[in-house]
Amino acid sequence: MKNITLRQLRAVAAVQKAGKIIFAANELGLSQPAVTLQLRDLEAMLGTQLFDRTSEGMRPTAAGLAVAEAAKAIEERLLVLHDEIDAIKGVRKGALRLGVVSTAKYFAPGIMAAFMKQYPDVDVSLFVGNRAETIASLNNHSVDVALMGRPPRELPVRAASFGEHPLVFVAPPDHPLARHQQISKERIGQEKFLVRERGSGTRISLEIFLGELPGRIDDLGTELDSNETIKQAVMAGLGLAFISGHTIAQEVELGRLVVLDVLGTPIRRQWFSVTRADRALSPSMVAFEAFLGKEGERFLPRITAR
Repeated sequence: MKNITLRQLRAVAAVQKAGKIIFAANELGLSQPAVTLQLRDLEAMLGTQLFDRTSEGMRPTAAGLAVAEAAKAIEERLLVLHDEIDAIKGVRKGALRLGVVSTAKYFAPGIMAAFMKQYPDVDVSLFVGNRAETIASLNNHSVDVALMGRPPRELPVRAASFGEHPLVFVAPPDHPLARHQQISKERIGQEKFLVRERGSGTRISLEIFLGELPGRIDDLGTELDSNETIKQAVMAGLGLAFISGHTIAQEVELGRLVVLDVLGTPIRRQWFSVTRADRALSPSMVAFEAFLGKEGERFLPRITAR
């Protein structure tokens, strides 16, 4: 075990992930024979086979899975070490990988631009995904900081709020309810809704809001894959939506959507910056979180009911 190399571990992890040596070699920037040699040397050292060679590709054995998990743990620890060294050195430049849920893409670029203006030596990259994808990116260290509405419970994280996140009901301007005030929960519950995928923050909040109406959440309405599609569908008259107020500010201003005056809304949640609790904060991460805490809220769009 003492002679196992980082290159061998990375080869196992890449093959386990890619399923074929050719793909793993491309990912590692090596030749196929070089990757094959790393695997054979490690198998000889351990005295056991790490992969079953099948017609469909490389299938990890129990030993192969154990080695791949060890490789992942070592890579994660090296990443933490890098951040710790940077923190000790007081580095003022570096990189920051920012992940945001799709709802946050409407204001995240403004935050990025302002932060990079204050810290021109920090290279910031942006990843946009749904909630599940953003949590997965935190889990595998693909992003350093994530912006989302609800911190995940399945990971050990640090979370800091940087502003309110209002959730509202929206309709096309010619909808009958657009002229009503103080719409009851029972009345809005009679409408057909356009909703995001299961597990999304806005859908969970809608299910909670309508939960006391018998049987209502069993069939919420039509499921669509993005906020943009939902907004277009509402404007086309296909239904109402319960959506983040930060996604519809422009449409409301242009008169293409209206915010309905429903009793108990807007539901006010919070936006959070989220980092892994088991990872040391790099100087870039510390600077970004401090910036968000001080100035983040001013980048959030403002919306009002009609």
